[in-house]
Amino acid sequence: MANSNSDALIHDPKGGMPRLLEIMRRLRDPKTGCPWDIEQDFSTIAPYTIEEAYEVADAIEREAWDELKGELGDLLFQSVFHAQMAAEKGLFEFDDVADTMSDKMVARHPHVFGDESRDKSADQQTKDWETIKAAERAGKAQKGTLDGVAVGLPALLRAVKLQKRAARVGFDWPDTSHVLDKIVEESQELVEARDDLTQAEVEEEFGDLLFVMANLARHMGVEPEGALRSANAKFTRRFEKVEEKLADRGKSPVQSDLAEMDALWDEAKAEEKAAKLRK
Repeated sequence: MANSNSDALIHDPKGGMPRLLEIMRRLRDPKTGCPWDIEQDFSTIAPYTIEEAYEVADAIEREAWDELKGELGDLLFQSVFHAQMAAEKGLFEFDDVADTMSDKMVARHPHVFGDESRDKSADQQTKDWETIKAAERAGKAQKGTLDGVAVGLPALLRAVKLQKRAARVGFDWPDTSHVLDKIVEESQELVEARDDLTQAEVEEEFGDLLFVMANLARHMGVEPEGALRSANAKFTRRFEKVEEKLADRGKSPVQSDLAEMDALWDEAKAEEKAAKLRK
């Protein structure tokens, strides 16, 4: 129920985290809240949570630092939304979320918050982190190597996580040459599937090729989601340049043809490389 203290907090521009929590509580109030917010549940909000995480990554990718604050706020609001719904069901409160995260970070950084030495490499710290996480999974009765890798992760990210888990128990190629050989093999199988198999079988072979590409990224220390985001941004940037060059000729892409656009693409690519050399 709204009261003067609640209203004062909601309209306090310096209200910080308590203000945001109260706003969320009021939005979900079954009598006075927002009908849309009241109707939501964990499953309907989850897609927005994923979307907001990607928008944070997008702002960082574009170095749009003026936008990042707002995008981080949107992502924080998703955590607040889920925590409010959990509180209504008697599952946990937002403070429990924060405390759980704090406990986890303290436990996973004994070289910072405990008595372990900080005198070790980042690679050794990563190995120690994985050892601690493995112990945590054992405590949760997750016995299988791949247990706990979230099914709802983006497929490319989940592929890398699955491969990392398998690699911990020795199920991994020793170097990138074996991965590259597998890519050639999977590419050939995809071509054969295109010519002779059903669409479902083509999709299966295509998935196999993507999975091996994710493995190559892992072996080469490349974050595949980030690499693909960068490739998307580069394609967008260069195609927009092609459109600009066509506009200078009084044309649009539909009034052009592949040969002309391909030539303009090469121009845009050369200009981009020259600009990088001048920096």
